[in-house]
Amino acid sequence: MAKKASKSKREKCILLYSGGLDTSVIVHWLDAKGYDVICVTIDCGQQEDIQFEKKAMASGAKKFLIKDITEEFVVKGVFQCIRAEATYEGRYLLGTSIARPFMIKALCDVAKAEGTNLIAHGATGKGNDQCRFELAAYALIPGARILAPWRMQEFRDLIPGRKEAIEYAAKYKIPIQATAKKPWSTDPNVQHRSHEAGELEDPWHKPREEMYQLVTPPSQAPDRVETVEIDFERGFPVALNGKRMKPVDLLHKLNEIAGRNGVGVVDMVENRFVGMKSRGVYEAPGATVLYEAHRDLEGLTLDRKVMLIRDSLIPQYAQLVYDGFWFSPAKEALDALVEKTQETVTGTVRLDLYKGSMRTTGRKSPYSLYDESIATMEAGGSYNQDDATGFLRIQGLPTRIQANLRRKIGKRGD
Repeated sequence: MAKKASKSKREKCILLYSGGLDTSVIVHWLDAKGYDVICVTIDCGQQEDIQFEKKAMASGAKKFLIKDITEEFVVKGVFQCIRAEATYEGRYLLGTSIARPFMIKALCDVAKAEGTNLIAHGATGKGNDQCRFELAAYALIPGARILAPWRMQEFRDLIPGRKEAIEYAAKYKIPIQATAKKPWSTDPNVQHRSHEAGELEDPWHKPREEMYQLVTPPSQAPDRVETVEIDFERGFPVALNGKRMKPVDLLHKLNEIAGRNGVGVVDMVENRFVGMKSRGVYEAPGATVLYEAHRDLEGLTLDRKVMLIRDSLIPQYAQLVYDGFWFSPAKEALDALVEKTQETVTGTVRLDLYKGSMRTTGRKSPYSLYDESIATMEAGGSYNQDDATGFLRIQGLPTRIQANLRRKIGKRGD
C-alpha cells in the first residue's frame, strides 16, 4: 500500500462515482495514493437511490457532489438523436452512449471549479465507456489528465477482479453491498436499461424475464390495444395524448405506457469501438415509440432528397455517438444538417401498442407534403398521367443506350 502524501502536496482528483463496488474501492486506492478525491455522482434519471455521500466519505473521499443532468441529457441528447434517427448498427438506440458525454461534461465542470485537470473513472480497458469518457474529457479540457485504474497494472496487481475487490473492501472497511457476482450487470438512465455481462455473455442464453425493469414480457402484457398520440415540434416530442409535457416527464410517461405493453426490448450482438463483439440487452420502451413516430412524421413532411441524404449519414452519426465523439467537429457538422431537416417536422402521430408490437395508424401536420388531389387513385385530380410518358423516356435513356450497345456488341460477336 502506497504511503499517503503530506497534506500540502495532495492533488485534487475528480472521480466519476457510481457508488458501486469498483468506484468505492477506487476512492480508497486513490486516497492511499495521495490524492484528495472528490466524488461526483451523476443523476441521469435512473430512478435509483444515489444518496452516496456517507459511503463515499467512508471510502476516503474528501468531498461528495451530485449533479442532476437529466433534462439536458433528454433534450440535448436523447431527443437530438431521435431527430437524427440515429441507431447504432440499425438497432441500438444509444442510451448509454448518449449519457456518457453529458456525465463527463458535468465532471469537467466540477474539475474546473475545483481548479484541477485530473479526473478518474472506473471503466475498464475492454469496453466503450473509457472511449466515451476520455474523448469527451479531452474535448472539454484539452489538458485533461485521466486516471483509469483498471488500465493500470499497479491497480490490477492489487485488485485483479471482483472477488479481490470485495476482499479489499472488507479489509479496509469500505462500505459496499456486493457479496457475489450477479448473473448480469445493469446500467440505468431515464432513456433505457442496459443489461450485459454474466450469463448474458453467452449470445445463445435467453434473458430471464425477471431481468427486465421497464418492459413487461409480451405474454404478460394487457390483452388489448392501447393507442397513443405524440406531438412533435421541429422534431422534438412535446406532447403525449394531447397533453403538453416537460421532456423528462414525457419520456417517463411513455416509458410507462410502452413498457406495460411489452414494447421496447432489443437483444443484439454489436461491434464495440475497441474491436470486439459484445452482447447487450436493452430496454427503451419510450424511445422505441418516439423513434417510430418521428420517422413516420418525417415521411409526411420531409422532401425525398433531403431524407435520402440524411438517411445516408445516419450510420456515421450513430457511429460518432457510439464511439464517443459527441463533442467533435464531425458531429457538429452533422447536427447542423439535422437542424435544417427538422424545420418542418411538426405534427401528430398516432400509434397502436399491443403485446410487444407497435403500429402507426395515422399522422397529420401543417407542413404535410401529401397532396390528396395528386395522390388519389380516383379519376380526375391535379396529376396529368400523360406527363409520365416523357418522364419515363428520359429516365430510361441511359438504360436504352446501354441496351443498344450490348446488342451491337452481341452482333459483332456472332
